[in-house]
Amino acid sequence: MSSVTDSLQRPPAVPTTVCGTGSTGRNGSGGANQVTLRPRHASSTGITIGLCAIAMCFAALSSALIVRKGSGDWKHIALPSLLYLNTFILAGSSLTLEMARRRVATFMRSAGTSVRPPRLWFEATLAIGLAFLGGQLVVWRQLAERGFYVSTNPSSSFFYVLIGGHALHIFGGLFAFLLVLHRISGPVPTLRKSTMDATAYYWHFMGVLWVYLLLLLRFQL
Repeated sequence: MSSVTDSLQRPPAVPTTVCGTGSTGRNGSGGANQVTLRPRHASSTGITIGLCAIAMCFAALSSALIVRKGSGDWKHIALPSLLYLNTFILAGSSLTLEMARRRVATFMRSAGTSVRPPRLWFEATLAIGLAFLGGQLVVWRQLAERGFYVSTNPSSSFFYVLIGGHALHIFGGLFAFLLVLHRISGPVPTLRKSTMDATAYYWHFMGVLWVYLLLLLRFQL
C-alpha cells in the first residue's frame, strides 16, 4: 500500500541534461557543453504544419497560373539562364547545412570547452543563401531590362509573385540561421536539437520548393 502511495505522490520527471560524456543528471560536469532533451512532438508538429501551409499556398498559386494561362493575352517569357545557376547555389547551401549539423552534433557531445563552436559551416550556409537572393535580384533586373515588369502581362505578374514569395521565405530561413549562430556562440550553448532540426527541414524544403517553381516556370510560363 505504501509503495502505491509513494508512486502517486512522486513529482513529475523534469528534462534531463546530457553532458559531453553522455551522462545524465541535473548538473553537468564543469566546462562541458550541454544540450537539453525535451519532447520533440511540439516542434515537429509545428514545423510540419508550417511547411504544409507554405506548400498549399504555392499550390494555389500554381493552379491559378495554369488556369490564367488559358487566356488569350498570355505572353511566354524566356527564363534567364541565371536561374539555373541560382538553383545550384541553393543546392550547395543544403550541403553546407548538413555539414553544419554534423559539426553541431560533435560539438554538443564534446566533453571539454576546447572544441570551438561550429560557426564556419553556418556562416557559409548564410553566405550562400545571400548569394542566392542576390542572384534572384539580378534575374529581376534582367527581366526589367527586357521590358517585363509586374504589371506588363499576367505571365510576368505570376513570375514576380512566385519568385518574390519564395525569396521572402528564404529570408525567414536566413533569420533562423542567425538565431542558431547566436545560440551556439555564447559561453553556454543553448541550442536545442529540435531547433536545429526544424531549421534544417525548413531550409531543405525551400530548396525542393524552388526546384518545383523552376520547373513550373520553365514549362508553364
